[in-house]
Amino acid sequence: MSTPNTSETIAFYFDIFSPFAYLASNRIDEIAAQHGCRTDWRPVLVGVTVMKIMGMKPLMDTPLKGPYLRRDAERIARVWNVPFRFHGLKGHNSLTAMRAYVWLKQRDPDLAKRFAKAMYRRLWADGLDITPIEASMEEARNLGVDPGDLRSAVTSDDIKRLLQTSVEQAIGNGVFGVPFCIVDNEPFFGCDHLPMLEHWLTHRTWDSA
Repeated sequence: MSTPNTSETIAFYFDIFSPFAYLASNRIDEIAAQHGCRTDWRPVLVGVTVMKIMGMKPLMDTPLKGPYLRRDAERIARVWNVPFRFHGLKGHNSLTAMRAYVWLKQRDPDLAKRFAKAMYRRLWADGLDITPIEASMEEARNLGVDPGDLRSAVTSDDIKRLLQTSVEQAIGNGVFGVPFCIVDNEPFFGCDHLPMLEHWLTHRTWDSA
């Protein structure tokens, strides 16, 4: 394995709400390490990009496309050997969890990443709701973070603004959904484009390799 080149970063845009971003989160760091890169996990809210800006329904609620995507997520999980199940929750959201991620990233990006992965597992492997602040507090406590500090942070105006700014920056970079990766100004959307990302990292050209 090559030594990571910390000057080269794969921007990995994610939302804990998304099953496909969960699946990609289990692969992206490995892909980066194999190509001597590092990752920068950047938060975005699909409720803003997909529903508010693009005016679309949540993908899983889209007629015809929704059932296909459910099947696709399940088979990707099996191929990649990732624990996964559809939770069947209604009215849930990732807003508090994403605010908690933003706060933790300010303190320690690696810790924030571990938190995001824990919340992903909570929702997409264990089928537990991540909406209540208590869910984020529990996972933070498991990582050695004071849950009281987290509660204060995610309800602060500063962290709310910081997440909003992160979403706006993502939109400014052309991010319209998750998972979304950008490296060398090349954008890659969706789990099915991770092989295209790997091709680029290997060959740095779209000409026939």
